[in-house]
Amino acid sequence: MIYLNNVSKTYPNGTVGIKPTSLSIEKGEFVFITGNSGSGKSTLLKLMLKEVEPTHGKISINGREITKLKRRQVPYLRRDVAVVFQDFRLLPNKTVYENVAFAMQVVQASSKEIRRAVPVVLGLVGLAKKARCYPHELSGGEQQRTAIARAIVNNSPILIADEPTGNLDPSTSWEIMNLLLDINMRGVTVIVATHEREMVNLLKKREIEVSNGIIVKDTYEGGYHDEVEYREVSL
Repeated sequence: MIYLNNVSKTYPNGTVGIKPTSLSIEKGEFVFITGNSGSGKSTLLKLMLKEVEPTHGKISINGREITKLKRRQVPYLRRDVAVVFQDFRLLPNKTVYENVAFAMQVVQASSKEIRRAVPVVLGLVGLAKKARCYPHELSGGEQQRTAIARAIVNNSPILIADEPTGNLDPSTSWEIMNLLLDINMRGVTVIVATHEREMVNLLKKREIEVSNGIIVKDTYEGGYHDEVEYREVSL
C-alpha cells in the first residue's frame, strides 16, 4: 500500500529530516509512528502526503509512484490518502453535515451521492444527532469525530491521523482511538502518529519509531498478533 525505497529528505537549510530509509506498509495494517519532536516523524508523514519532496529515493502509494506526480495530479492522491489532524481543521461556518459533505463536493460527487453517504458516515462516527450543529457547539471529541467522518466519507483506502488525540482528554482519546480501530477493521489502512505511549503499549499494533531521521524500531518483525484486546469505550 505504501512503499518507500531508499528515501531521504534534507531541507534547504541543511536540516536532515529523514536519512536513507526503506519502508513498506501493507494493505489493512494499523501502524503507529512514534518519535520525539524533531525526530523525523513529521517529515515521514509529509513525504507520504507529498507535502514535501524526497531529496533521494522513490515513494509509491496505492500502486502509484508519487515522486513522479505533477502538482496538478496531487489532488487525485488525496482521494487515496485521507488525513486527520490534531487541530481538527473544520470549517467554522459550516455544520457537521456540511463539513463532511464539502469533502465530497471537492471530488465532484453528485448531490445524490452526498445525500446518501453523509448520513451513513455520521452514523458510523456517532454523530447522527449532531448533523446540524456547528463546530463551536461540539466538544473536542465530537469535532475530531467530524474530522474523521470528513476524512473517510470518500472511501479512501488509506487514513493518516497526525496526533489525532493530542488535544483531547484521556477518556475521549480512547474513544477516538477505538473509532480508528473500527475503521481499520473495515479494511482501511490506518497510520497514526502519536506521543501516546500508553496506547501504543496496550494496543500492540505495529510501531515504527523514528529518531534522528532513522527508523530505530519496527515491530513488524516482532510477531505482534492483530487480534489483541483493547480498552473498550462506547462510541
